[in-house]
This record gives sequence, structure tokens and C-alpha cells, in this order.
Amino acid sequence: MDRIDLETALQAGSNPYLTGPYSATHDEVTLSELEVIGEIPADLNGVYVRNGPNPQFDPRGRYHWFDGDGMVHAVHFAEGRASYRNRWIRTDGFRREREAGAQLWQGIIEPPAGNPPGEPEKDTANTDLVFHNERLLALWYRSGKPYALDPLTLETLGPEDFDGTLRCEVSSHAKVDPRTGELCFFDYGVKPPFMRYGVVSPGGAVRHFVGIDLPGPRLPHDMAITEHYSILMDLPLVNDRDAARAGRFKLFFDREMPTRFAVIPRYGTADEVRWFEADPCFIYHSVNAREEGDEIVMDVCRVKRPEPRSDLDGPLAQMLSYLRLDAHLHRYRFDLRTGKTTEQMLDDDNCEFPSINQDLLGQHTRYAYNMHISPESTLLFDGLMKYDTNTGASETYWFGEGRWGSEAPFARRPGAAAEDDGYLVSYVYDEREGRSEVEVLDASDVTAGPLCRVRLPVRVPIGFHATWVPGAQLPGGSA
Repeated sequence: MDRIDLETALQAGSNPYLTGPYSATHDEVTLSELEVIGEIPADLNGVYVRNGPNPQFDPRGRYHWFDGDGMVHAVHFAEGRASYRNRWIRTDGFRREREAGAQLWQGIIEPPAGNPPGEPEKDTANTDLVFHNERLLALWYRSGKPYALDPLTLETLGPEDFDGTLRCEVSSHAKVDPRTGELCFFDYGVKPPFMRYGVVSPGGAVRHFVGIDLPGPRLPHDMAITEHYSILMDLPLVNDRDAARAGRFKLFFDREMPTRFAVIPRYGTADEVRWFEADPCFIYHSVNAREEGDEIVMDVCRVKRPEPRSDLDGPLAQMLSYLRLDAHLHRYRFDLRTGKTTEQMLDDDNCEFPSINQDLLGQHTRYAYNMHISPESTLLFDGLMKYDTNTGASETYWFGEGRWGSEAPFARRPGAAAEDDGYLVSYVYDEREGRSEVEVLDASDVTAGPLCRVRLPVRVPIGFHATWVPGAQLPGGSA
């Protein structure tokens, strides 16, 4: 399959995020006895599952990559073997369109006037996955209903309202504290207070909920937690006011606004929020945060220029611009005594979609595993970077010519003592063969290349976020 040529695609009137490695798949399959090149580690036991957009119908109007219906793809590892399955997430919107046999919603680029009354956007649950209280939760970046999935079968169990205690929506990047089992989350919207924050108990009930006052509507994407605090973001990438009044969605980066971070005790009230200001930027994803004396230290992937490119024109120009990420590893320090923010660039290479050893979320971590962004015209990952955030050193495993990876979560080796004693797992799409595989790497030595490659007889479209669920945490205690 030829690599996407952006100019050719645009001249032909086609959307590059509907072709090639992004093309939707329409078959739900369950496959075992997969071909393996190399040997699957005998102690790799669990489920690697990734979310992403996969429209069930040909889109009407201008399609944004973020519009597609959610589909999850999972590879189960146990006893040196692997099996694969994929399932659509049966959201309310998905079911209604399937019953109608046609698309009922247009995407975020188009005016919402023709969408179902009172529902300007379709919640697709296509963005992230977190594992909490023995369920996978599929989450949506625009804030929506969490959809609970069976982690083994991937069947949709339905909207998760936490036993009727959920009083808002949930944005995509909720955090599960590995020490307490609590789930910390936020949502955002167009009505005051514009952001809300909550904590769900390990047993699945919201036990804390508070409004966070912002000056106006915002588009935050992620958050971070430490042992005692949560960090929320007020960023200067907003919906253009004129476009909003006209019922359209258009991003605007306001360089006159600072970036602000709300530091709140995990069970804090609105008047306990401490605000810290920094230079204007946008942040899609945090790496990790920790408490260090009287400071909170947070590492993120900071977007340098979240603005449209001047070399693109046409109806898809804004989408194509914002999806050409230009991000780098960046550190913030928030001094709780003085209220001062300090920041520094840790590395200037272009990387995103970070993962860490999730057993250490909210604590000090030395290593981050980031996806290297290729120079291609659309968002593709050509390598997997391992960062030593103590020293700033990095090493990269390159997937190879015409091969594109996915976010690679860390799978801890049973009994591991070292932070990086485990595996990294990633879907890799080979555009030359038009097929996908799963690569397993030794996290302590990523440049050595894959320990094994599990070849799939089906194609896994390029997608979004992934998670690893250890076998011991799955129903029945194994994959």
C-alpha cells in the first residue's frame, strides 16, 4: 500500500484520515493460533487493549479523525500464546445509527444543526481506556458517558454511572491510583463552572465531587495525580467565540492567556485550589507527577505551536494542522510554599502518547516510553522512545520503513524489582503488506528490537490510547 500523499489526497477531494492505515475495518473477529515470529515470553500474562476511531458508516460532510465510532482491539497473552479480538463499543449513538442504517450525526467540523435535537455531538467513547473495579472504561475526549466493557470479551456492558452516583460526564484521561484503587476524573463544558472534578472509590461509587471555576469554556485533555493532589489544566486553546456563536467548532490559540494549573488536594474543596501560571501552550498528555518536598513535579508532552499551519488550505486544513503534533518532553515544578512555577524542556525531539510503569503512577518514575512522531503529513508513530527523565538521555527503537506503531503500555514482569523490568507492547501496521502485528519489546533494552512479533491476519487501523491489564487482575485471575 502506498504511503499517503497529502497533496494528492486533498486534490482528489479525499480525506487522508479515511484511507490507508486509517481505513475502517468492519468485521468483528476472534482469532487464536496466531503466527509468532520469535517467542512470546512465558511470563507475559494479561491483555493489551487499544481504543480508536472506526466509523461504521461512510461519513457525511467533512470527517475529523476524532469522529469515528469507538472500536477496541485486544491481544490476550497467557502461557506463551496469544489471541486477538476486536469489538465496536456499543454506545447509544452507535446503536441508534445501526438501527437507522445510516449516519445520524455529522462530525465536529460540521455545524451541528442537522444532528439529533439536543445532541450536537455523538459520544463515541473512542479515545482512552482505563481499568477500574474489574472493568474497562472506554472514555471520550469531549467528556461523555464512561462505557464499561468486559476486559476479556470486550462486550459493551453499558454506560457506567457508578451505582447512580455520577453527576457529570467524564473526560478521556481519568487516572487510577495503583495504591488506593481510586479513580480521579474531570469533565468540562460550556456552562459555569466550566470544569468539575471527582474521585471514585475502589468499589465504584463517586465519593468526592467539586466544581472548578474557570474564566470561560476550555478544552483540557488530560490531568495528573500525586499521592495527595490532583493537577487540572486551564489551557489557552479555546473554541473561537465567533465560531461558537455561529454554532460552529473552530479552535483558537490565545497567546494573551497564560497556561494555568489547578493543584487541588485529592479530596479538596474549590477554595483549596492553588493556581500556578506558566507560558502559553497546549498539553495533550501528561507523563506523570510526584511530590518532592514542598514541590509538585509534573512531566508532560508540551505542544510548541498549537496553531494552524500557513502552508495548508481547504476545508480540512485546520484538522490536518492540529494533528501534525509538534510536542516535546517538558517539566513543571509547582512550589506550594511560594506559588511559583518553574519549567524546563527535557528534550526537544517530537514525541507524544507517553506511557510509564503504571504501578508507580503519582510517584517518582525514572522512565517514560513515548511514541516518536514521524515527519509524515498525517499523525504516525515511527519509533518508540525510552526516556531517562533523571538524566534527559533517550534511546529509540525504530519500527522500520513504512511501519507505524501504537501507544505502547508497560507490562510489569511478575516479581520485578527494577522500574523497567517488564515489556512494552504495541500494534504495528506495515503499509507495504497492508497488515498488522503486535510487537513485544524488553522495556529495559528497547533498542534490541522485539522479543517477538505476533502477526495478525487482519488489519488494525491506526488509533488512539491503549492500556495493559495484568492477568492477575482479570476476572478469573488470568487472560
